[in-house]
Amino acid sequence: MRIGVCTSVTNVEQVPPGLDFLEGTVGELLCPRRDESAFEEALSRVRGAPLPVEAANALIPGDLKTTGPDSDPEAVEAYVAGVCERARRMGLKRVVFGSGGSRRVPGGFDRERAADQIVEHMRRWAPLAERAGVILVLEPLNRGETNIVNSVDEGAELVRRVDHPCVRLLADTYHMAKEGESPDAVRRAGELIAHVHCAEAGGRVPLGFGGEDHRPYFRALKDIGYDDRIAVEARWENFPRDLPRAVAELRRQIDTA
Repeated sequence: MRIGVCTSVTNVEQVPPGLDFLEGTVGELLCPRRDESAFEEALSRVRGAPLPVEAANALIPGDLKTTGPDSDPEAVEAYVAGVCERARRMGLKRVVFGSGGSRRVPGGFDRERAADQIVEHMRRWAPLAERAGVILVLEPLNRGETNIVNSVDEGAELVRRVDHPCVRLLADTYHMAKEGESPDAVRRAGELIAHVHCAEAGGRVPLGFGGEDHRPYFRALKDIGYDDRIAVEARWENFPRDLPRAVAELRRQIDTA
């Protein structure tokens, strides 16, 4: 499996053994609300990075709603079209649709209708992703961050409804542990999973910094034949000091799962 870290491109100067890629944010990397010159600067930073930048998260800003009565599918599609085109130019492979603020269901709005809206959005985005050569991955988030798509099972149901190879699912061991979700959800999702994040549920620290054992999740990933990217998405006390230890522990848990 390829091991990455979610961080700014400018944060990684010395690469620890076992770290294979970087994952940034859509806002920093692709500058979707900024002009071409801003994107060219970001592209230059990525090309000078010590590791390949292969993914971007935080697809939709919170003020661009994907659920509720104020959602504008055409405006969202135009935004995602720009993201996908710049992702193609940057050579990204995964774009993560977590975006808890954007997809939070307003009070009084029907949750089933909100789920339908998310599916409809992703169906519109799928051809954009296909043309760009990227895979959009839906990220289930814990209930403290949003109020819809809070489990791998729920996310898998929506991805199956989209039924397109460029719309897939992310499994994050942090959110799964926060929600008490079993590793069996990974097994049920199977080949839908195309990207993974990890951190400990307690404090969202990197694995090894709070004593949690996430090997049952990694065992489930092995059981479905997953052999792709896993990125540490964590809070850091001292990033340059702690990154090597975090990478080593993640690799140890994967190898011994």
